[in-house]
Amino acid sequence: MNEAISPAKIPHIGFVSLGCPKALTDSELILTRLSAEGYQTSKTFAGADLVIVNTCGFIDDAVRESLDTIGEALAENGKVIVTGCLGAKAGSDGSANLVRQMHPSVLAVTGPHATQEVMDAVHEHLPKPHDPFLDLVPNAFGVAGIKLTPRHYAYLKISEGCNHRCTFCIIPSMRGDLVSRPIGDVLMEAQALFAGGVKELLVISQDTSAYGVDLKYRTGFWNGKPVKTRMLELVQQLGEMAKEYGAWVRLHYVYPYPSVDEVVPLMATGLILPYLDVPLQHSHPDVLKRMKRPASGERNLERILRWREICPQIVVRSTFIAGFPGETEEEFTHLLDFMREAQIDRAGCFAYSPVQGAAANEIPGMLPLELREERRSRFMAVAEEVSAAKLRQRVGATMQVLVDSAPGMGKKGGVGRSYADAPEIDGSVRLLPPQKVSKTLKAGEFTKARIVGTQGHDLVGLPI
Repeated sequence: MNEAISPAKIPHIGFVSLGCPKALTDSELILTRLSAEGYQTSKTFAGADLVIVNTCGFIDDAVRESLDTIGEALAENGKVIVTGCLGAKAGSDGSANLVRQMHPSVLAVTGPHATQEVMDAVHEHLPKPHDPFLDLVPNAFGVAGIKLTPRHYAYLKISEGCNHRCTFCIIPSMRGDLVSRPIGDVLMEAQALFAGGVKELLVISQDTSAYGVDLKYRTGFWNGKPVKTRMLELVQQLGEMAKEYGAWVRLHYVYPYPSVDEVVPLMATGLILPYLDVPLQHSHPDVLKRMKRPASGERNLERILRWREICPQIVVRSTFIAGFPGETEEEFTHLLDFMREAQIDRAGCFAYSPVQGAAANEIPGMLPLELREERRSRFMAVAEEVSAAKLRQRVGATMQVLVDSAPGMGKKGGVGRSYADAPEIDGSVRLLPPQKVSKTLKAGEFTKARIVGTQGHDLVGLPI
């Protein structure tokens, strides 16, 4: 048995997680291992024995933020381990690694989903205090480990990588091809999260619709029963599991393949939330071909209209790119018309930004930055017009709201989200003070609210 370690000897590690929810789940895995081995996290760089920075390398702004954070950690601490997508990015001078080119004094650099490599680097520079098999992990969700999200919602990553080769994207070069997790492992993690009190499970991956393609939809096992490794069967199992706990299941990064049509009826019956996060990127067939987007992009409008026939309450969120190389005014107008006709409930838009290593950089017809930004602004004006009209339609409705914040038991109101609102990326429901003295609100619990108005991208609700 290892000798007990006094608090003064417990090694502390500073941790910064940048980028998307997929990077966040990588951070959760690393933090789970660190906690299992007895390391503690530090709230400051200066107070830590070393610092881990999980980086993002998708767009230029994210690269700058990651490099700046690494520099700050080096200045305040001096001992820094770098992981994440930026760790897989080559240097501009032809060197093997951009991070080492810019910050040669870092202790180690790994790419994304490299938990073991990160732990190996930590062990080399800060030996582990005890054996993880001898101790329970505090504040963890059992086999699901530690989560960085508020305790009432969590992300569930079902696969790594992507088989597509979209011309604007370098993620496959950093995260590799699609690797689906065994369905039994996914469901075991989901069970642990629900049992630990999670009320909203957000399913994420690079391409959720493709889950199981790499495994040829192999049959796995859960609770002794065979389950096919495929999105439909996974969603069915998650929905049934969530029903037992009165919880939500929300789908993200769902490409609009025909197979999605099989999942929408599950939304209509209430098994999972009637919400789809679909990365459409554009509407014009020629732009989609230049982007090398998967599926039949030109049929997206037809597919969305069909989803709404099956499930009228469905909410569709998406992201788009304005000013892609070669985009004509006619093609951009096609996108604006699509937005109005498809009635996308929630939309985000990026002005096209060249990313080092992306094939789109070689496509002729790069537009001036001012025009790209101008088209982004025009797109967002239309998107906000559509979204605002959609929100106004909810006034007078009674909705179930998951409370995110309610100081003082909600006597002065609080903030929550309806099924139409994913955390961090969509709007919220601003809850007014309850009219009944006996009515209280608590973060992590559901409440019914009557929608009485709108406020920008948010709804205003009266708890009932």
